[in-house]
Amino acid sequence: MTGHGLAALALAALLTACAAFPPPPPTSNPAAPSPNGGGLALPEPGRPFDASALLAAMRASRRPDGVPDRLETETVASTLAESIWTFDGEPWTAISAGGSCGPDSCTLEISGAQDDAQGDDLWVFTVAPATSAITLVSADLRSVPLPLVDQLDALARSLLAPAAALDGLTLVNVRWQPPPDAGQFVLGYRSGGEEGSCGADVTLDAVRSEIVSGGSSNC
Repeated sequence: MTGHGLAALALAALLTACAAFPPPPPTSNPAAPSPNGGGLALPEPGRPFDASALLAAMRASRRPDGVPDRLETETVASTLAESIWTFDGEPWTAISAGGSCGPDSCTLEISGAQDDAQGDDLWVFTVAPATSAITLVSADLRSVPLPLVDQLDALARSLLAPAAALDGLTLVNVRWQPPPDAGQFVLGYRSGGEEGSCGADVTLDAVRSEIVSGGSSNC
């Protein structure tokens, strides 16, 4: 087996078993520590929207098909307000809404971000218009402050042993996790932009300063 093949196997084995590695001593953590001496000091997630703000966003949708009228109700908006979290408990700078309906159910998308974020948060729900019942389908949450992205990258690399485990891989996206997994982030690393390039996904608990899980593909 070539040296490249051995390195790829070592990375895959490391990221698969990384949850078992103990965290390094605090002095080896290059990111800003939290007051309790653990990982990073993070803001508390929160649900900052009220029904009126979300209803206004749905009615003002600029998407080609907008939001179906049957979804623009106080009941739907109130349930959304109880379901949508933001990273720091603050409202997004702008809200985007869109939706579509079939015979029995509708899909509703709500997205937004802060000005200094690396990407948008996207919440996708299904709605039963007859009962206004709402079910969360997915939450792709990328509204993470850009300065924090660098800190998360540094912390993840410091916790993986050996330190060269992510050499040659670039952090390309970060997703934050809402409660009950607040403080956890999924970091996506890739060796290049082409399809099939080596990649690794690491779930980091930034408050506890530990790797929760990890795995690699095509390495």
